[in-house]
Parts: sequence; C-alpha cells; structure tokens
Amino acid sequence: MKHDSRIWLGGVVAFAVVYALGTLVDFRAGSLTAWLGSWPPAFAAAAAAASLLYAARRRAATTADNEANAEGADGAAALRFLGLAAAAWSAGAFVYAVTGLLTTNAAVSLTFGDLFSLVALPLFVLGFTRFAPLPSGLRPGIRHVTDSYVGAAALFSIVWLLLFAPLYSELGEGAEFLAFALVYPVADIAVLCLLAPLVFTSPHSTRRAVLLAIGAFVIICGADLIGAVTRLTGVLPAGGIEYPVRLLGFALLASLPWLIRDRAGARPRRITGRGLYRFAPEIAACGALFAAAVVLTIGGLRVDGVAPVLPLAAGSAVIVLLVRVSGLLEENATLSRMVHTREQHFHELARNSGDVILILDFDGRVFYVSPGAAEAFGYRLDDLISEPVTAIVHPEDLPRVSAAVSAFTGGGSEGIHLRVRVRAGDGTWRHTESTASLYEQPGEPDRLLVTTRDISAQVALEDQVNHLTFHDGITGLPNRAYLEERAREVLARRQRLLDSGATAEVAAIFLDLDGFTAVNDSAGHTFGDYLLAQAGRRLRATTDSGVTLARWGSDEFAVLIEDSAHAQRIVDLAERLARVISAEPFQVADREVVLSASVGVAFAEQGMDAGELLRNADMAMARAKESGGGGRMEIYAAHMHAMVVGRLELQTQLRQALAGGEFLLEYQPVVDLQSSQVTAVEALVRWEHGDTRVMPEGFIGAAEESGLIIPLGEWILREACEKVALWRASDWDIALSVNLSVKQILAPRFVETVAGVLADSGLPAEVLTMEVDEEVLLEDQGEAVERLAQLRRLGVRLAIDDFGMDYASLAHLRELRVDTIKIDPSFIRDLGSDGTVTLLTHTIIRLGQDLGVQVVAEGIEHTAQLEQLRSMGCGYGQGFLVARPMVAEGVEALVGGELGIPL
Repeated sequence: MKHDSRIWLGGVVAFAVVYALGTLVDFRAGSLTAWLGSWPPAFAAAAAAASLLYAARRRAATTADNEANAEGADGAAALRFLGLAAAAWSAGAFVYAVTGLLTTNAAVSLTFGDLFSLVALPLFVLGFTRFAPLPSGLRPGIRHVTDSYVGAAALFSIVWLLLFAPLYSELGEGAEFLAFALVYPVADIAVLCLLAPLVFTSPHSTRRAVLLAIGAFVIICGADLIGAVTRLTGVLPAGGIEYPVRLLGFALLASLPWLIRDRAGARPRRITGRGLYRFAPEIAACGALFAAAVVLTIGGLRVDGVAPVLPLAAGSAVIVLLVRVSGLLEENATLSRMVHTREQHFHELARNSGDVILILDFDGRVFYVSPGAAEAFGYRLDDLISEPVTAIVHPEDLPRVSAAVSAFTGGGSEGIHLRVRVRAGDGTWRHTESTASLYEQPGEPDRLLVTTRDISAQVALEDQVNHLTFHDGITGLPNRAYLEERAREVLARRQRLLDSGATAEVAAIFLDLDGFTAVNDSAGHTFGDYLLAQAGRRLRATTDSGVTLARWGSDEFAVLIEDSAHAQRIVDLAERLARVISAEPFQVADREVVLSASVGVAFAEQGMDAGELLRNADMAMARAKESGGGGRMEIYAAHMHAMVVGRLELQTQLRQALAGGEFLLEYQPVVDLQSSQVTAVEALVRWEHGDTRVMPEGFIGAAEESGLIIPLGEWILREACEKVALWRASDWDIALSVNLSVKQILAPRFVETVAGVLADSGLPAEVLTMEVDEEVLLEDQGEAVERLAQLRRLGVRLAIDDFGMDYASLAHLRELRVDTIKIDPSFIRDLGSDGTVTLLTHTIIRLGQDLGVQVVAEGIEHTAQLEQLRSMGCGYGQGFLVARPMVAEGVEALVGGELGIPL
C-alpha cells in the first residue's frame, strides 16, 4: 500500500507540474483562468480530507499509536483534525470556484469562501499539535509563544518590505484596503512560526508525519501569499501559478497517512544545557529580529515612506524580547544555585559510597576518583590519576569502551551499562560492572561520570552455576538443557534472517550408540561412562564452528547445525559422525568394543520451534535404529510423527495384553522331506486383539523397542517347552524351535532364565533349538557369541534363521558353531525360475552337508519346490505346502491317529 501511495503521489505531482505549465501559457484568460484554476485544488483538498479522515478512523480502531501516545502524541486525533482542516479548505475552494466569476471586488472584502479557509488554520494547528505536542507547563508555554511572536513579527516585517511595501506605494490605497488582503499572510506566518519549532521537539515515532504536515502547510502558505498579491494587483502572477502550488500542497497532505509508518518511539529531544543549544529558541528569535532590523534599516534608507505597521511590529518584538531575556536571567540564576547544591551532594555521596566513582575526560584521563578506589583495586590515587584509565582495561574489552565513549561524543546523553575486566594492583583481572553517563559543568568541557563495582566473585559463581547447569559431567559437552536453549536462539535468529530475505539452513542430528546398553550391562556403568567420554571426544574432533555438540542423554548425542548454506553439507556431516564412531574399536577395560551409530537428521522449517526440531531428529534416529542400526541414517519425514505416536500407543496395548493373557502360540511343523514325518515344531506367537489375530510383524518391533520382548520371550519359551514336554511324555519324539531377539540374548541372566525354564518343564536341553537372526551377531558380536556359547554348553541347539540374507553369513558360521541353518524363504520362492537363486540354494545345501549341520528350507508352497529340494538333498522343510501354523490342538489332530495321542 505504501508503494502504491507513492506512485499516486508522484502522479499528482506530475499533474501539478503539467497544470502549472498550462497556466503559464495562459496569461490572458483573466478571471476565467482563476475560475477554472480553482477547481483542481478544491478537489485535491476534498481528497485530502477523505484520506485523512479514513486513516484516522482506521488508526483509532488499532493499537498503532501506543508508542506515540506514551510520548504525548495522538495519531488518530491528529489525522482527524487535519482531515477537518482539509475539509474546510475544500469548502472554501469550492465556494470560491462557484462564486469566482461573480466576485469583482474580492480584494476589498472577505468572501464566504475565505471564512472557510480561515477556519482551517486553527483546525490544522489542533491536528499538528497532536503529532508534535506543545510544551507542557506555564513557563515553557509562555516561552514558546513569545519566541514564536518574535519570529512571526520579524518574518512579517521582511515580507512586508520586500513584497507588500512596493505594492502599497504603487496602489496608493489606505490601510483599510490592505487589512483584507493581508489576512492570509499574517495568519499563515503566525501559525507557521508557532508550529515550526515543534518539528525539532516532536517524538521520533511521529517525526515523518510532522515533516510532511509542515511541508504541506509551507506550500499552502506560499499559495496564500501569491493569492494575496493577486488580490492587491488584480493580475494572476505567472499566469495563475497559485493554483498548481495549492494543488501540490493538498496532494502532499492527502498522501500523509500513507507515507508515514509506525516507528519505535524515542522521547522528544530535551534541552540538555550544553553550550549554545541551551538558548536555541532565544538565539533563533534574536536572529530573526536582527535580520528584520537590517532589512528594515536598509529599506528605510531606500524607501521614502514607511507604513505605520512596521514600527508597531518591530517595537512590540523588542519589548517582548526584553521580557524574555529578563526571564532567562532569572532562570540562569536559579540553575547556578541548583548546580552548586548538586555538586556538594555529589562529593558527599562519592565519599560515602561503596562503589568507585570516577570523572573522566573523553580521552580516558582521570579528572576525579573517589577515595574507595584504592581499597577496591589496590591502587594509590596518584597511580590512577597519572595515566588514562584505559591502560588498566582488558584489551578484549577496549572496543566496547571505545564504542561507549563514541556514543557520548556523537551526541548521546543516555546512561550506558558496561561489564569490563580491569587489572587490579596485584596484576589479576577483576570483573567490574560500570555505569557511564554524561557529566556537565557550566564553563567546563563535558566529561564522563563512571560508577564502578567489583563483581568478580559474582561472575565466578555465575560461571560455576552455568557450567554445572548446562554441561554434562561425564563428557564435558553441553547437555540437553543447553541444546534446547541454544536451539531456541538459533531458530529465532534464523526467522529474522528469513524475514530480511536471507537464507540459512538450521538442522539437528541425533546419534545413538548401537550396542552401548550391552557394554553397560556386562562391563558396568563405570566402563560405560568411560566409553561415552571417548565417543564424545571423537565427535567433538569431527565438528567445527557453527555447530553445537551436546550429550542428549544415556547413549545419545545431538548436534545442532546453526548456519549452513547447503543441506547436503549437513547430510555429509551426519555421515562423518556415524563413520567416526565405527572407524576403530573403543578401548574398555582390557578389551576392544566395536560400536556403530544410528543417525537421524531433521531440518528446520518455517515457523518451527526448537522442541519440534529436536523431536523430529529424535524420531528419525529411532527410525534408523528400527531399520537395523549399524550406521544407518534417516532424514525426518512428516509421517514419522504419526508412526511414533502409534508405536507408543501400541506399546501400551502390548503391556496390557501381556498382563491380560491375550497372547497365544501356534506351531508350524518341520518335516523330514524324505519320509514326510514331522520331526519338530516352531513356536510362533500371536496376539488375540479383540476379534483380530495379529501376526508377529504387527507388534514384535514395538515389543523390542519398549523392552517388552524380554518378558514376552520368556512367556513364549515357557509355554512352548511345557507343551512339547507334554507331547514327548505321550511317546511323540518331537523337537522344539523358538526364535530369539537380540534384546533377549543381551538381557541380564538370559542363560539362567533358559536353564530354569528347561528345569521347570522337564524338557531335555538337546530337544530345544534356539533360532537367531544373523543381525544378532552385529549388535554386539563378542557379548552375543559368549551368551550363545553358554546356551550350547547347556545342551541347547542353535540355528541361524533366514540364512543367506543381508549379512556375511559365512563369516558368522566361523564365529559361532551352529547345529542348523534355515534357508531364507526368498530363495525357495524363486527356486527353478531363477538360475542364480537355484544355484545359490544348491550351494547352501551342499555347504550344510559338508559342515555336518541340518539344513531346513523355509517357505515351501508348491510341489515343484518340494521335489527340487529333495533332488538337491535338502533334509528338512516347512511351509504352507507341508503344514500351516496351527494351535496345539491342530498339531495333535495332525499326528494323533498315528501316535495315538488323545484328542
């Protein structure tokens, strides 16, 4: 809107220029030109009235004037009165335009339109003084009025001598004739001299409006002056230049509401008492009077007759000036007494104050120092006075001291607070808190008054508290509280940059150490803390400036990237951080531990707060860990939040399901492919969730994440062992397979739990086969292999499930002795249709035969697959073709007739 208003104003100004050129061409149109020229200013004044009144109404309905109101201004009222003034000018112009052709002696009397125009002046004064308030108090008010009168009298004298005196001599008319013609100039000069000084004391929040208003009024005054000349001579100067000038003034007034903007306010300027500025109004009045006197004297020597109005104006101005000077002398005497009294109070306060008080020259030389300085900083008074005080200020703090001094030399008068380090007499650096303000003495140069206190003990305590509050005691890195606060600051700064048109990427990276929990559980928390400290040092060496590295909690670290030009650099940093964790083993006690890191990355979006950014990075890290960890990295996507919420709800439901006995077991038979006899069953858990039977893939992940897999796994093992022991007691020679997760294997007392279940159920250990995925060996290879070896010593058989997928299977066969390998169903699905898969399947079967382990093919669904596996020599298999998973009763029905098991 502001841009459109400037374009509109430019158009109006251009129209006024063209309009002026048109009037310059028409020198002979006479009254017709005057009548035609009156209409555009009339419409411009009407537009100004509408613009100002509309802006006043809109501003009154908002809080845009809060700052200005606090400084004594009232923007809504100002625009309202200015709008009324413009309406009065418009009415006068319209009346003059309508009656212009009928009026033949307008110079002799005031017309009805002139009355409207004169009413506009007090309305304009009321509006202007709402933007720039008059001085408050009786004495300042009288001072302002008298100074304005002196300036108006002097200005009128100059205008009279240079413009109206020659016309007076040429016309030879009496004072009665001139009285009507001079109404406009006299009124305009009086108003202008009354309002012009207020421009310099107006609030900063309304300064632009004040300048625009006074500019418009000056242009209108110029048009009135040209109009007065027209009335006296009856000739349009410059072909009617009065009308485009008046049009320009009204156009500027109309644009005023749209060219101003709300600005942070500052208090009106005060008379500070420094130098000649103390008497600025008096000097201005005296200067105007002197100029008038010179002009009048020269004019008196050159003009034969002088009108009586000149002695009246000059004489009254001199009398008012004398009265004003008398008041000034009385004020100066009062100020001198006040300064003397305050000086005595200051010295008394300095002697009894616990702070150090100094009076300094602007070059740092000590003019005065209170007696307490020696006791506070260990200096003698002679030592302080002999050299500039900047000699004992810490070099790093000198720029701030220089900036403070520059603020005062540049005209600032407000007090400045500084914290600087000062060298004490013993050579130590003391933290100080100082307040500097301008110190003024009549007849002496300005100096600085500085009050200083030693806050070294306070700063030391603050540093200690801050460090303990915002840093981690194990790694020495910033902690979670610090990172959250820093993230808020960085995002606020980024928002300001975005508002200014700049761009900067802010992101968070979360890292979780895969396998750290096992180290903590096996080696103890002391060694775990030592490992965390090593990880923190590695990560810190990888990051650089513009990055905040913190320990988020437990085995999680967080990195805040504060300002990066490219998102790819953030991703590259995340990858480097993951690599540096797994690059080489950590030394813990007398062994080496290999760790990896799951990494999540989240980028800040428009309007995002710190909590949301960090939460997104945490969710991305959790997703990377769910996907297998081992150096995986995930970048946050919006759907992750819904997944996390759903996962939390699922974990709660699983806990309730375990407590309420909603889980059940199904058993999938494993058959000898040559004899088609059932030799074993694999126990598979199901969840009866209402009327729905949920498969393991729908809840096992959430159970592992929440740790619920440990009690759930123990329930599965106990339930299956008891059922198979019952079948074996009925003369059914059948074995049992149970799946294990990494959290179960690494859980404390896992081996003892398995041994207890076997003892309680009476199931022989060699009948039980524990199936593990290959990824178990990647989580914590040393710990996992040791736990599984303990199971073998109990007599429990081991099997690698989903053999051949994702991981280095042959290397694992070397690390861990197993009894069975189960071929992944993906190999069986493509058997016969993919030559490579068929060859690999045959190779795995031959490998098992050579190693002397059982080979079980999973996922047999077609007869052709079964026949091909038999031809390859595969010993065992399971799948939908053989038998689907079924409850215990189904298994009993499957083999009951042959074995005589009661149904």
